Amino acid sequence: MNDIVSYACVDGVATISMNDGRVNVMSTTMLKALDAALDRAEADKAIVVLRSTREGIFSAGFDLKIFAANDAEKSVEMVKAGAELALRLLSHPYPTIGVMQGHAFPMGTFLLLGCDVRIAEAGAHKMGLNEVAIGIVAPGFAMELARSRMHPAYLNRTVVLGELFEPNTAVKAGLLDMVVPAAELDGTLKGVIEGVSAIHMPSHASAKKKLRKPVMDIMRELIDRELNMEAYSKRPSSGSDVVLPGK
Repeated sequence: MNDIVSYACVDGVATISMNDGRVNVMSTTMLKALDAALDRAEADKAIVVLRSTREGIFSAGFDLKIFAANDAEKSVEMVKAGAELALRLLSHPYPTIGVMQGHAFPMGTFLLLGCDVRIAEAGAHKMGLNEVAIGIVAPGFAMELARSRMHPAYLNRTVVLGELFEPNTAVKAGLLDMVVPAAELDGTLKGVIEGVSAIHMPSHASAKKKLRKPVMDIMRELIDRELNMEAYSKRPSSGSDVVLPGK
């Protein structure tokens, strides 16, 4: 792998860890490194555990400086890489487990939404699709991914009103499956791994593909239709509308 994504596979469990030394920004480089790690996990026929080793942060989301610079080519490249990764997680043939121990801002939330099981450590960290708070709109692929897993009322609150949710509320919203105290996280994760290890993997892959086909099909359509230079140039808002945090 590289310095920002590490990969370790032990007893059929592949742990993919993010650490860019800062806030795990979902740059194109980070996204490609995560995709390469999933290549290895699929080749190893392994259960995936996706997590961050940065204290207090899962991911700060896409690199907002790219959007604010109004760099169309780099923006499209980055968002498309994120979309493809979220879709790949949603369709991964082996169980995937997302572990959230800190904030997960939009692209971080998209990755967790793509995981089969989503576990959070209890705390004041937040997650959601709050793009409207910084002057942009959640991408179509992300709205459909969220729609497939979230309670409609909470989906509206985050996509339309920019609300972010702490873990306990995120469970009610459908963004997470469970929240546990920090001291219980490792034991809970071990139990989840043992549970998913017992299922019949070919049946798991087939069921996942069949159940999620509608959302995967529409995500594929939206990625192809919206995430290209022609479509980006016609978008309603410009990159100059992006408000960087602290500005």
